[in-house]
Amino acid sequence: MDGTLNIFLTGAAGFIGSNTAEALIRQGHRVVGFDNLVPVYSVAKKRHNLDIVQGLAAGVGQFVFAEGDLGHPEVLRKAMSREPFDAVIHLAAMAGVQPSIADPRLYSAVNIDGTLNVLECARELGIRAVVAASSSSVYGSNTKLPFSESDAVDHPISPYAATKKAGELIAHTYHHLHGLSVANLRFFTVYGPRQRPDLAIYKFTRAMLSGKEITLYGDGSSSRDYTFIDDCVDGILGAMHWTIAGSRSTPRYDIFNLGESQTVSLLELVSILERNLGVTAKRRHADYLPGDVVATFADISRARAALRYDPKVKIEEGLRRFCEWYLREEQGKPWEIQQESAS
Repeated sequence: MDGTLNIFLTGAAGFIGSNTAEALIRQGHRVVGFDNLVPVYSVAKKRHNLDIVQGLAAGVGQFVFAEGDLGHPEVLRKAMSREPFDAVIHLAAMAGVQPSIADPRLYSAVNIDGTLNVLECARELGIRAVVAASSSSVYGSNTKLPFSESDAVDHPISPYAATKKAGELIAHTYHHLHGLSVANLRFFTVYGPRQRPDLAIYKFTRAMLSGKEITLYGDGSSSRDYTFIDDCVDGILGAMHWTIAGSRSTPRYDIFNLGESQTVSLLELVSILERNLGVTAKRRHADYLPGDVVATFADISRARAALRYDPKVKIEEGLRRFCEWYLREEQGKPWEIQQESAS
């Protein structure tokens, strides 16, 4: 194991980013978090995430927040120059399939140009280890299950998926030309405490507790490989150590699926939520949306072997923890009420 590490973390105020920052701090590492606090959802919620992380930090400087935008290389470079960093964990992105169809230029600017800016600053500053978030969306409408990193992903069906694939290609270029050690992580439907309010599990929970209808796209048989946040963070930290080891010897590059290696149908998901919340969902069905896929399912054998990735939280336990968190800490918060009234 490495000793105390200095980590530059983009997307630090978000769902996955704040949980990653918390894990790094609990392990005694130093973190500079970077985020532009874009109001895709409540900025108050993002600041609340940062307050939680800052409250865990021990001593001056264990967690420092730098507000800035990936689209401004000079701002990013200044933040990345604060101290010598052992690794960059790049989680910042515009996420979501449907919004990317509505505004593809924004997704290209953030997910492609922003990733290029992170890699270029890392190169300039001599930071040799980079972990970058990709997505299971790159698999598109692939019907071969489970999804393997060796599968062809040349036919994305949304701008979001295309930008994430482009990020992987740019990262490989920097590995090849400049010797950066890079791990691209394909996340599979991450959920759990601090989840974004615009994601399905949060939206379903809020609506069900309010007695409102939930919309199920398709007949409910579509399935996803859901990944509990703690398992996802373990995979991110494993990838961090993997890239750092490569940066100190022979540079590495690879792509890893981070999922639970199981599938859960939409109907099963709603049923588990009903049991945990003690309510019956009012359901309506609608046609599939453009860019949607019928199923996701991760082959995680590569991550198990290289990163020691070992997901432990199955969907029943994960949804129980999510519901407990929501009822204990989230329900009634100003941003939750605001989101509920906007639905």
